[in-house]
Amino acid sequence: MKLIKGQTFGGERPLFGIEDTRMEDVTIAEGESGIKCCRNVEADGCRFVGKYPWWHVDGSRITGCLFEQGSRSAIWYSRDMTMTDTVINAPKLFREMEHLTLENVTINDADETFWNITGLRATNLKLRNGTYPFMYCREVYVDGLDCDAKYVFQYCRDVEIHNARIVTKDSLWECENVTIYDSVLDGEYLAWHSKNVRLVRCHIAGEQPLCYAEGLVLEDCTFDEASDRAFEDSDVVADIRGSITEVKNPRSGHIVADRIGRITYDRFAKPPHNCVIEQRLG
Repeated sequence: MKLIKGQTFGGERPLFGIEDTRMEDVTIAEGESGIKCCRNVEADGCRFVGKYPWWHVDGSRITGCLFEQGSRSAIWYSRDMTMTDTVINAPKLFREMEHLTLENVTINDADETFWNITGLRATNLKLRNGTYPFMYCREVYVDGLDCDAKYVFQYCRDVEIHNARIVTKDSLWECENVTIYDSVLDGEYLAWHSKNVRLVRCHIAGEQPLCYAEGLVLEDCTFDEASDRAFEDSDVVADIRGSITEVKNPRSGHIVADRIGRITYDRFAKPPHNCVIEQRLG
């Protein structure tokens, strides 16, 4: 591979079209589209300052790099990327991509990040601030997620999440085929209008969770005391450990818990409203 080391590039498209190139300690300074329409590119210990620095790149590896706040919309329309040990301070990264692998990545402005990604695999990912990360993503696997951005995982398909802490609201709306293991899901209006969501050994906090859902399954999950009005208009099979404050207007299925505070059926309950709701014996 060609090596570029210790240099600074600015202006418009300074490294357009490079192939089979490794960059070490390189700075992409003020300007636009520093690395564009490229193939087989590596960046190690590099710093990205200007806008849109990494577009239309097929086959790339980014290690130990820093994306400054000004490098907004940095990585779009790229395939087969691996990123490790990197800090990102800019919004709107990762759009319209295929086969993206992340490990030990921190994103300090997660606004509108990860849109329309197919084949996302992430380990030890931290997301801070912003709205709507992971919109329209497909084929997602995450192990180790610490996230306080709002409105995460909307309109997603085929998602598997392990060991996550998600503090947000309106998360997992209109998603389909999602399984989450051993995680904390804290925020209002969790997984509304979803299909085939399965939660295993998760703790759920926030008001009105898991409403208007089809094919909803909970296994060995716990609920925060403030989580009221759960399961409205949902088809649900739930095994709840400990207590749940309120079950409201479930449409069908079977809910069992150690303790149930209130069961509410009001005039807004939709048929068949034949869900079996019971406290666990013994």
